[in-house]
Order: sequence, then structure tokens, then C-alpha cells
Amino acid sequence: MSEDMLSGLLRSIRLRGTVFFNVECRGAWVTEAPASALIASVVLPASEHLMEYHVILTGTCWAGITGEPPFELNAGDVILFPHGDPHVMSSAPGLRSEPDLPLLIAALKQMVDLPFMVRLNDNRRFQPAISQTEATSSPPVARLLCGFLGCDRGPFNPLLRALPRVIVARANELSDINWAGQLARLADPESRGSRPGSEAVLERMSEMMFVDLISLYLSNLPQGQTGWLAALRDRHVGRTLSAMHSQPAEAWTLAKLSDHAGLSRSALQDRFVELVGQPPMQYLRCWRMQVASNLLMESNAKMATIAHEVGYESEEAFSRSFKRTLGQSPAAWRHQRSAQQIR
Repeated sequence: MSEDMLSGLLRSIRLRGTVFFNVECRGAWVTEAPASALIASVVLPASEHLMEYHVILTGTCWAGITGEPPFELNAGDVILFPHGDPHVMSSAPGLRSEPDLPLLIAALKQMVDLPFMVRLNDNRRFQPAISQTEATSSPPVARLLCGFLGCDRGPFNPLLRALPRVIVARANELSDINWAGQLARLADPESRGSRPGSEAVLERMSEMMFVDLISLYLSNLPQGQTGWLAALRDRHVGRTLSAMHSQPAEAWTLAKLSDHAGLSRSALQDRFVELVGQPPMQYLRCWRMQVASNLLMESNAKMATIAHEVGYESEEAFSRSFKRTLGQSPAAWRHQRSAQQIR
């Protein structure tokens, strides 16, 4: 997989990480997380989509999507819920505890210094640490680092559509750099006494951990798998995607893309549709709209300039394509997003 291409996509969909809970678990414990969409406006209000992750610092626990078989996790393992599914974390499989959404939202709103220390003890769902006496009353059976990753859902996020509902990464599978381990080592002392700037460092580390997890997931994809990630490792389709992502302003045609990929036009078209799920030129239009949306949000560039940046010869042609894809003109879309950012 091209790290540059993945990094470029993550910038385009505005991946942002944050760390919230350093959790100490004692006795028989269970906590149940609601669907992340229910707390997204509190956790990362600027993000359209919220993913949740957990790093096992010490001990053992069980985790999985609510109502589905859980995974046993050990120290150094990471579990990620890319689509924000409700899920259960517990000391043993089969334990349940209805999420207390009002209590969780109230606690999230009160957090200032991150990561925030939380204790779980004998099925008490959510309890901020209060005293050192309680902290030493019984040794923790597990310690977790729990956090969130936010991103845009659209206009075009092919990575999100390609990810499964849950990704489990074992400590011995992660890269030599192992950003999960780096994140865990820094987050633990920071939860006990934060230093200026450390929160931003933790956020960047969580984003790099996400790249680690995606790389690992891709390396374990079975042969014959389809989807955007599988397409990246295909020699011909991967080259085509890389060309479109790195040069969206190029006057690409199917003929030029097929020459670049080293396949005939019909072979590239068929292979691209099989793996990605849409024809190359349709994908290119969607990607151009994603690039354009970032330029509309993050700059004051004129429409004609943005049109040129994403491969359109005229502002009118760009506006028609944008409205056909997103349902409104670029100017109206920019105005709406600006108003949302202010709120």
C-alpha cells in the first residue's frame, strides 16, 4: 500500500484523533458504549463520523460489538470500531450493562485535561477517579486507554466504506514503530499530570496508530477480496488510483489511465469496477469533488481557481459536476458548511 496515498486520503477526509479515558478496571466489571453517533457532537463536533478504539495497557478483557461474540484481548492489543457500533467491554464474556447516555455525555462535557482517569469496579458503569485511597484499595485486573478518531463521511470517503465493523490488532502483529505502544506509554503518565502540548502529541499518535491498524488490516486481507483497500494492492488498479489521487487536475481520460496502468481500456474498466465498485472516470469525478470540498472549506479561493485545481476547464463545468454529485452548487455548499462550523 502506498503510505503517501493513504496519508493524502486521511488529510482529505480530515482524520483527527483524541484520547479521552485512561481506565482502571477492578473486580468483575463491564461497560457498554453507545453508538458513537449519539456522542459525536460532544466528543468531536467538527467531525461528521466518529470511530472508537481501545488499547489494552495491562491485563486481559473481552470486547466486541453489542450482541455479537466478543474477542479476548491482552496487553498491547488494540480494538477499533470503524463504523462507531455500540460495543461491550468486560472482564468476562457475556456480561452486559445498558449504557447510561446522559451520565456519559455529562462526563464528556466536564473533561478538560485529557486523557481523563476513570475507574470501573464491580459493574459500576462509569466512575471518575476520586481519591488515592480508592485507587489503592484493590489492584486493577485490567487497564485500558480508550479514545476516538473523527473524520468526514463525505463527499467521498472510499476508505470508510472499505473498513469492517471491527478491527482487532494483536501486539505481536503491529509494526516495529508500534504507535499503539507509544501512545500507551505517553498517555499513562499524562493522565496523572498533564503537561502543556501533550494532548496534541497524543492526538497525532492516535492518528498514526490508525495508519498502523489499516496497514495491518490490508496485509491480512485474503486474496480475492474486493473493495478500495484491496484495489490499492492490485498492480494495475493501484497505479490508476495513485495517479488520480496525486494528480486530480490532470486531464485524465480512460485511454490515458489505461496507458498509465499498462492495461487495455476494457481490461482496466472491468478490473476497476470489480475491485472498486464503480468505473474509473466516475471514481475520478468523486475524488475531484472530495478535493474540491476541502478547498472550499479550508481556503477563500475563487470558484474558477478551485475548478482549475481539480481538473475542470471552466467554473461552469465544475459547478455542474459538483451539483450533480452533491446536490447543491459549490457556493451554497461552502456557505452551509461555514455556517455549521460557526455553530
